[in-house]
Amino acid sequence: MGTTGLREASSGGIVVAEGPGADSAIALLPTAVTAFVGRALRGPVNRPVTVKSFAEFHQVFGGLWQPSPMSYAVEQFFECGGQRAVIVRLVNGGAPATISLPCGNESLTLEALSPGSREALRASVDYDNIAAAELDRFNLVVQRVRTRGSDHIEDQEIFRRVSVVPDTTRYVAAVLQESQLVRVRGPVPATRPDRTFSPGSRHPVGYIDSNADGDDGGPLTDYDVIGSAEAGTGLFALAAAEDVRFVCIPPLERDRDVGPSALLVASRFCRDRHALLVVDPPAAWRSCDDALRGLREFEFRSEHALMCFPRIQSFDRLRARAETFANCGAVAGTLARMDEQRSPWQAGPDDELLLRPSARPECVLTEAERARLAAHGINPLQSLRSASPRPLALKTLAGGSAGSADARLLTPQRRRLLLMASLERGTRWAMFESPERAVWQKLERQVEAFLQPLASSGLFGPADESGTVQVVCDERINGPDDIAAGRINVLVSLPSGQPGQWRSFMVTQSRTGGRVRPVRANVLPPGTRMTVRVPEAPRTADDTQPTRTLAQELFGHYSEPRPVPSVVATDRGAPAAAAGRLDPETIARIHREFGRRLQRF
Repeated sequence: MGTTGLREASSGGIVVAEGPGADSAIALLPTAVTAFVGRALRGPVNRPVTVKSFAEFHQVFGGLWQPSPMSYAVEQFFECGGQRAVIVRLVNGGAPATISLPCGNESLTLEALSPGSREALRASVDYDNIAAAELDRFNLVVQRVRTRGSDHIEDQEIFRRVSVVPDTTRYVAAVLQESQLVRVRGPVPATRPDRTFSPGSRHPVGYIDSNADGDDGGPLTDYDVIGSAEAGTGLFALAAAEDVRFVCIPPLERDRDVGPSALLVASRFCRDRHALLVVDPPAAWRSCDDALRGLREFEFRSEHALMCFPRIQSFDRLRARAETFANCGAVAGTLARMDEQRSPWQAGPDDELLLRPSARPECVLTEAERARLAAHGINPLQSLRSASPRPLALKTLAGGSAGSADARLLTPQRRRLLLMASLERGTRWAMFESPERAVWQKLERQVEAFLQPLASSGLFGPADESGTVQVVCDERINGPDDIAAGRINVLVSLPSGQPGQWRSFMVTQSRTGGRVRPVRANVLPPGTRMTVRVPEAPRTADDTQPTRTLAQELFGHYSEPRPVPSVVATDRGAPAAAAGRLDPETIARIHREFGRRLQRF
């Protein structure tokens, strides 16, 4: 089941939002959408593009390319069972190809929208259906072809009646801002481009090929991968993508690993996006002993990451031989295929990570080696099922840094992240609502209706231990500061797999966006105001004075009037009562009460 995310459009200060409303059920999000960040032969840069097959990847990003480990990872993802991938192409110093259209003694220069030597374009100019007096007008056709000089057209754009005059509505530089292929480089000449003829003739319908000035750039660095959150480059280009559950950063080069700084930024990005980072084992880890020794020096740990071992061997179609590759694409594809068989939304034991015949582990692990790797948080990759009747539980790369036992197990961690993402998506409608009691009640009912069936199915533990979910959305967690700021908070507590333990989340929606963060069980985050009201015990007819706590009797000041005891006061007690002090009998009674109450603890 899927859902349409909230879409926003802004014009003139008016924001229009479209998405699930208060009356819509919170939907279960897709579980295995995988993002790939890396180098590609061609295609848009720093913009997430969704592809549903390797054929689509080939069409948009050029297919396999030896300097691009990402292209092989995407191929292995789909071969191992992946269904949907989000691609972000990165470039280090590349340059776009250009097309020079003659304009008398000058030229109109068009440059490819995307850099790279394989971004092959061609253009044509004609004056069809343009009056003789319209000397500034022309028709422009731009095509993307498979290779430079090829007639195999992959994409085409037609711009009719464009002009070289800046004040016109069809000014060529402004019109090409909407193009997905080219932009105008430099100034626009005062005269329109010459009609394009076929080479060696005066017949129209000729084309001018792009110049050989496109540059692919150099190998990527960690800085290229990290990018900029403000500019939306590198990893942060994925902020515009929805439903990403896994993030893969293939090696920067075939045998050059991603650096720890990029892994750290990627894991934090995944934490904020409720996703998991698939980390490749270093190229130097060739055996189980290598992995266990290297893990001692591998400083990266995160409950938002996972690692599988060993690397894989697959057929390289460009070199026509079997080669060793990083395994992130195959791992993500295998997890996607496993989700088709049994979704993480369904309770049950973990299955083994079994590769398809198109890929096989670089080395064969014994049962003992698999157990040793699993004990250290590394999931073994296999071609055949193990002889053990109970598969090893899949782990995250948390190690000792995990906040809880569930965070060290992959499937419970995936469920938690999916729940957080689903809650954030399904309650977005509240960001444009006033923080009032009616909205709080709608949110509370909506979240409970989403979580209760999951708890009843045993997703959070056996039915006799899971209990029920707890949802709070009222003035206890929505104080005056929240109301003034337009924030709406929802506190969700779910039973964990351990009896008596709960996992709590705070869902916050405001005009600036939505956020879901885990909080400690039974402890609200700093700054949250919550008033607890304890119902009064029923009173009998014999009660003649208000009930006081022991602390009030010993140390506190009590302003409510106390009735005069019915007992007759002695001469010794009268002055004490008149002076507002306690007589010895009252002090003795308090001490007896103090001792009696202490015995309860």
